[in-house]
Amino acid sequence: MPLDPQVQDMLERLAGIDQKPVEESTPEEARQSMRLRTIGLARPPEVASITDHDVPVVDADLRARVYRPSVDTLLPAIVYFHGGGWVVGDIGTHDGLCRSLANACGATVVSVDYRLAPEKRYPIAAEDCFNATAWVVETAASLGVDPSRVSVGGDSAGGNLAAVVALMARERGGPSLVFQLLIYPVTNDDLSTASYLENSEGFGLTRAAMAWFWDHYVPGISTRAEPFASPLRAPDLGGLPPAFVLTAQYDVLRDEGEAYAERLRQAGVDVALTRYDGMIHGFVRLTALDGARRSFEDIAREFRRHVR
Repeated sequence: MPLDPQVQDMLERLAGIDQKPVEESTPEEARQSMRLRTIGLARPPEVASITDHDVPVVDADLRARVYRPSVDTLLPAIVYFHGGGWVVGDIGTHDGLCRSLANACGATVVSVDYRLAPEKRYPIAAEDCFNATAWVVETAASLGVDPSRVSVGGDSAGGNLAAVVALMARERGGPSLVFQLLIYPVTNDDLSTASYLENSEGFGLTRAAMAWFWDHYVPGISTRAEPFASPLRAPDLGGLPPAFVLTAQYDVLRDEGEAYAERLRQAGVDVALTRYDGMIHGFVRLTALDGARRSFEDIAREFRRHVR
């Protein structure tokens, strides 16, 4: 299928902006670029309440933003990890996505401002996300969350972190998770898949940018083979919570996301996989796109299938 016309129009507009490529930027330049591009996104939807909290972890306090679509009931929760290659992005850049997710699923969304590379390299982001998930379960009553209905989710590098937190929770005996939402997740450090070669340039996220992100997050090549860096390389994916994996046709990460869904299926995990034809990496955050709206409908359906 050709590029979706809305996506094509957006890419043409972005091509007219004089913008330094990620791989030629410093981390702070890349972070500022993402913040500036977020300003142009659609106005985010309203939710019933938004509160910020401090989450204590080793040597730091993380910020977590809690979105509630209703203030009157005990709700399930999705602990959400933003994308950005483990280097860029924050809870502000993913505010609209988290609002839309809370409303679509009828769930409290806890967006975690985990620490970024290269200042804090692997495995700090993964450990931050695991500890934040444990904090949500431990403090569920004060958050209006049902501790027996906690899920994890994320997009891109955040999808990697969600998959890794699910693995950590299985390995460490908890917390118990009921669902994982993996939106075009990074699952492996292999930059030679067909989707990397087909979509290496011209569709937003490039192969060169992903190499830059990996170099900042996990500089050691051999370390990238560890399951908590590349969950596709985990020897066993059995016993993990049900999953919904979303991929995009014109995305370098397409094949590894679909390979991870297949590995989950082979391990006996209840997994649904949807490839969004005509879409590019990052489309779910672009909530004005028709494709993004369809994805939230699909996410809500899969979430409610597993979380009641």
